[in-house]
Amino acid sequence: MSFTKEQILDALKHVDDPDLKKDLVTLKMIENIKIEGKKVTFDLVLTTPACPLKDLMQKDCEKAIHEHVDKDIEVTVKMESKVSSRRKETELLLKGVKNIIAVASGKGGVGKSTVSANLAVALAKTGAKVGLLDADIYGPSVPLMFNLEGMHPQGKEVDGKTKIIPMEQYGVKVLSIGFFVDATQALIWRGAMATNALNQLINDADWGELDYFIIDLPPGTGDIHLTMVQTLPVSGAVIVSTPQEVALADARKAFSMFKTKDINVPILGLVENMAWFTPDELPNNKYYIFGKDGAKKLAEESNVVLLGQIPLVQSIREAGDEGSPAALDEDSVEGKAFMALAQSVAQQTAIRNANLEPTKIVEITTH
Repeated sequence: MSFTKEQILDALKHVDDPDLKKDLVTLKMIENIKIEGKKVTFDLVLTTPACPLKDLMQKDCEKAIHEHVDKDIEVTVKMESKVSSRRKETELLLKGVKNIIAVASGKGGVGKSTVSANLAVALAKTGAKVGLLDADIYGPSVPLMFNLEGMHPQGKEVDGKTKIIPMEQYGVKVLSIGFFVDATQALIWRGAMATNALNQLINDADWGELDYFIIDLPPGTGDIHLTMVQTLPVSGAVIVSTPQEVALADARKAFSMFKTKDINVPILGLVENMAWFTPDELPNNKYYIFGKDGAKKLAEESNVVLLGQIPLVQSIREAGDEGSPAALDEDSVEGKAFMALAQSVAQQTAIRNANLEPTKIVEITTH
């Protein structure tokens, strides 16, 4: 029995993207159908290379063709990806960047920079093009975490202007104020100086084409946060907290900042860092030294997604201090946790792009 491309497409109309709730044909995710005898191959074009459901979707495609066309067809599904975006084409700043993701926390000490660095590395390991901006002007840690201390980015001429070329490490383009100041000296800057420095790292750098641009914000809710939303159309925010109540109280403040009417940046979800302690010698043991599931309960209470729970493991801290992020080792407990986090963030970004309007640059007129 022979079959046609139309029959294959009709069969695949029975397969929905689990996140976007529409069939793959309507979503134009099926490309390059080729038929040879009893064999069919086609591309399944995902909204992100970090899609956590790709194996399920592949099996659903095979099942649909066997059920609706012929059970003896040999089906080969090739996974491709085109990262989705909801940015307007008229926007000139960071024009080649598809998604701008802010990583924030209500307070310091919850591991926000560790989460930012490992999220960027994990996304890059899936094949995505990733940039990381260290916007923590007063406490830059990205140079240390990426083993780039003492390095100084170069410049190049672009349309008559000198542009900073971000450093590249572990597949991630990186910039930080830490590349331009003495790491042993405290930055004693007024707010305007800090925001000017951030603007330069955004406006005067050649970031090129990126699927995900991660911005590691300073803790709290202040000038840097306002500068960012007034400069860039942020796709969504990721909030980092630890499980104990004092951190959760500040995480609620971060939620409220992004949700205010003037700012209105979608919250992609909450990350519970230091969710439990696991000693190296007892890898199957979990000790909830900061309390259990505090951020999980806050996510449910706030109606946001719990993007991941990252264990407190000594090797995460050591990896950061040594400039080799834990996400580089995909087989470790912590590496798996960060890869799962990257998949969740990519998944929620794709859902956000499918269901919400583009985020606008914020215009705040009140003081």
